[in-house]
Amino acid sequence: MRNLFNFIARHYFIFLFLFLQAVAFALIFQNHFYQRSAFINSTNYLTGNVYETRSDIAQYFNLRSINEELARDNNALLENIPGSYLKTDQHIFYFNDTLHRKQFSYINARVINNSVRNRNNYITLNKGRKHGIKPDMGVITPQGVIGIVKEVSANFSAVISFLHSDMQLSAKIKKNNHLGSILWEGYNHEKATMMYIPPHVQLEKGDTIVTSGFSHIFPEGIFLGTISDYEIRRGDNFFTIEVDLANDFNNLNFVHVVTNLYQSELIELETAAKQK
Repeated sequence: MRNLFNFIARHYFIFLFLFLQAVAFALIFQNHFYQRSAFINSTNYLTGNVYETRSDIAQYFNLRSINEELARDNNALLENIPGSYLKTDQHIFYFNDTLHRKQFSYINARVINNSVRNRNNYITLNKGRKHGIKPDMGVITPQGVIGIVKEVSANFSAVISFLHSDMQLSAKIKKNNHLGSILWEGYNHEKATMMYIPPHVQLEKGDTIVTSGFSHIFPEGIFLGTISDYEIRRGDNFFTIEVDLANDFNNLNFVHVVTNLYQSELIELETAAKQK
């Protein structure tokens, strides 16, 4: 304490100067409108910047929870689109008071590994068997199809990417419902090729390509991409259509795993029909 008093005594003129300066500024700001306004505006500006920076930092650390919440919301929205329901006849299903029964549900997951540079590419998800994911489930984003689940462990899933030589999807042109197949030829992760569209079909650049629904994996109407070019190659009887893929496969984060609630029943029925 004695050292503190000695320090103040030695430098009392500095403290006196600072005190008088504070008094002078207080009198100026109190009695002069312009200076008071400038001081308040400067203080508000600095305070606002501090609050904005703090808010930005908080939002940055909250991005993960916000993205997960958005993914859950997207699942709920997907479950209510027409393509997620099975159309039935209420006169047959008399115990059900609706014309539609839910056929597809969705599980949100996050991509933790991905490749686009190989001929056969795979994606790893952070959810697996204990979350309800099984082989042969589809994987989509709001932008379009991603792939099909191949293997699962308790906590993770391995997905065959659409960018794979074994992937070929049933697709259709949205405006006229003409059916074809879409696949990736291995050159550009932003492009795909649609085949088996006959030459009498009217095509235009920009036409939308969606899933046909003729599978047990993906609902009808999931966006795949748009036509960027088309031609009939020499010796072919169908168009070869170049499609700009909607998904950026080099920038995947959250996805939705598609569950077909009637998949087992459909497979069992079709297998029995083929055996007769």
